[in-house]
Amino acid sequence: MWRAHAAMSIVAALKATFKALVLPPAGPLLLAVVGLALWHRRPRLARALLAIGVGGLLLLSLPIVSSALLVAAGDTRALDPVQARKAQAIVILSGGLRRDAPEYGGDTLGRLSLERTRYGAKVARETGLPVLVTGGPYGPTRPEAHVMRDVLEREYGVPVRWVEDRARTTRENAQFTARILRPLGIERIVLVVHAFDVPRARLEFERAGLSVVPAPTVIPRLAVVSVADFLPSAAALQSSYYALYELFGYAGVRLGL
Repeated sequence: MWRAHAAMSIVAALKATFKALVLPPAGPLLLAVVGLALWHRRPRLARALLAIGVGGLLLLSLPIVSSALLVAAGDTRALDPVQARKAQAIVILSGGLRRDAPEYGGDTLGRLSLERTRYGAKVARETGLPVLVTGGPYGPTRPEAHVMRDVLEREYGVPVRWVEDRARTTRENAQFTARILRPLGIERIVLVVHAFDVPRARLEFERAGLSVVPAPTVIPRLAVVSVADFLPSAAALQSSYYALYELFGYAGVRLGL
């Protein structure tokens, strides 16, 4: 058992290192730094690395580019009400906390978790299906699922039937959720995640033995609204980060990583 746990920890550390070093903004910046370091010894290579690093960072900061990446990475179809009514439960995945938020007197939901929780509450009211929330602790915090439950029940008036509070990855979300629901005869779920998360999350839950009806929130649209869509922004860079993370993550799951 301890060997399996150690192996999972090593894999998680490698994934975290990959994420930190390859995805924006660190990845493009590292290329630019290497280019500067090689400026005198390999000027042509240095210029190429600088151009790729700086140019890549600029492109990934454009809203039109980040929107295209989000569309490519995720699912742009809204929840199908007909399919939702055939499900047996709603599963809402956590997406991070704001630690020690002073205005709330402690940990509260981060943006991604809040968006999923709010939409999950809407789906629960519309379908009447029982709700499971899943998400464990990251460091010295409450399990994310506990905070999600409190928000759903106290702020949205939606009861939570099951709380899965150990999972730290999407794969664990799927496996631990299946261990709760499948013995109860529940095999078809509405899965609430962000649109960019749908392909990878759906694959993980289906591999855990659950049939999935996707319920994506924050569905991207590839459309030019204003000149600002062609101007760099921090929000667009963050969106590009999410999209690339999911594209790499989905490829990793398909490869069995």
